[in-house]
Amino acid sequence: MLNWFKPAPHQPLLASDRQTPVYRKLRLQVFIGIFIGYAGYYLVRKNFSLAMPFLIDEQGYSKGELGIALSAVSIAYGLSKFLMGNISDRSNAKYFLPTGLVISALMIFSFGYFSWATASVWTMFTLMFINGWAQGMGWPACGRIMVHWFSGNERGKTVSFWNIAHNVGGGLMSAIFIWGMAWFNDWHSAFMLQAASALAVAIIIFYLLKDTPQSCGLSPIEDYRDDYPADYDSSHEKEFSGKEIFFNYVLNNKLLWFIAIANAFVYLIRYGVLDWAPLYLSEVKDFTFDKSSWAYAFYEWAGIPGTLLCGWISDKWFNGRRSPAAILYMVLVLFATLVYWLNPVGNPSVDIAALMCIGFLIYGPVMLIGLYALELVPKKAAGTAAGLTGLFGYLGGAVIANIALGFTLDAFGWDGGFYLLIAGCLIAIFFIGLTMKHEVAHVQSH
Repeated sequence: MLNWFKPAPHQPLLASDRQTPVYRKLRLQVFIGIFIGYAGYYLVRKNFSLAMPFLIDEQGYSKGELGIALSAVSIAYGLSKFLMGNISDRSNAKYFLPTGLVISALMIFSFGYFSWATASVWTMFTLMFINGWAQGMGWPACGRIMVHWFSGNERGKTVSFWNIAHNVGGGLMSAIFIWGMAWFNDWHSAFMLQAASALAVAIIIFYLLKDTPQSCGLSPIEDYRDDYPADYDSSHEKEFSGKEIFFNYVLNNKLLWFIAIANAFVYLIRYGVLDWAPLYLSEVKDFTFDKSSWAYAFYEWAGIPGTLLCGWISDKWFNGRRSPAAILYMVLVLFATLVYWLNPVGNPSVDIAALMCIGFLIYGPVMLIGLYALELVPKKAAGTAAGLTGLFGYLGGAVIANIALGFTLDAFGWDGGFYLLIAGCLIAIFFIGLTMKHEVAHVQSH
């Protein structure tokens, strides 16, 4: 059996005078590894959105058909993030994280290289499904590393900073696509350039990553930083079985279910805006290809300061509570989406500003829900908890954003699509609000 199907074995404990220098070096090293590694995943995740205008013009696909193909990533990712998340809790992250990235890169390379890859909706769906399944190996492996190498009282700022890897990778994906088009004048070649970049990242992170502190001869992070959760005991260092993780810590966790349901509607807005932005801006707002692609990149990059600010607001304004900060951000997302929709044609600076505002804001709730999931279970079950929220986010919200929004656009036009987004935003606020009183009790118990 491959090594990444089991956690790295514990090594003999290093002498106490070596613990601090080794810990400092390896904590920085593994953080760099998961940051650039997860950014690498985004180089080969949402590429299909940038190809949609070409597939409509060159091969005559409808928006509904492309929505079906686009949904494959979300369907597979939602299932994989949950199921592979459980496997990641019992695997070696050093092998697990790069393996998923290599598989994903190969799928995108095939999509760009082989003509048969775009010959039918179902061929595209199959390639994107495999890509999405491999993508589900990214977040849980990163979550496993974060909860093992960073303790509770530093995890908020750590996760918020790591979370901007989404935006770095997503923005670079669009930028590499533009550069590839400039060099080769062929969107197929641009996809191959993105895949090659992701493969290079996979090689780099393999040499950076470590599984757990104990696999490097270090004490558990809670001992090293003298920072123990309220319910921490020695059992938290024991590797759980899949059954224990599911039934003892995840499926009966009411608060985890609340935030998972809320996550579905947050993701509806996230991908309902992002995936269709290139097509919306070119069809409705008369943007050129390069301008709409750069707007896509700006959406992603605007999430960097927005995510960091959201983490700070959650810690400083709301004393570590996640729901109030998430609701604040979602209310502002609602207003920015209205501006993005209702701004008349001929004001491109307003369109770009509104899109950047949505990007600035939406990743805050995405980050908080992911962080909250990690905090609600012992660290040996972190991947599965994160996977549950991902299952709802992608299998619920992102699939609706792809399939339902695609057919809504065909039937009712862009106005109908925005009605769906506005309704989703309101429902997301409602479900996040349902978690507030439960979260107060949870925070007070700590």
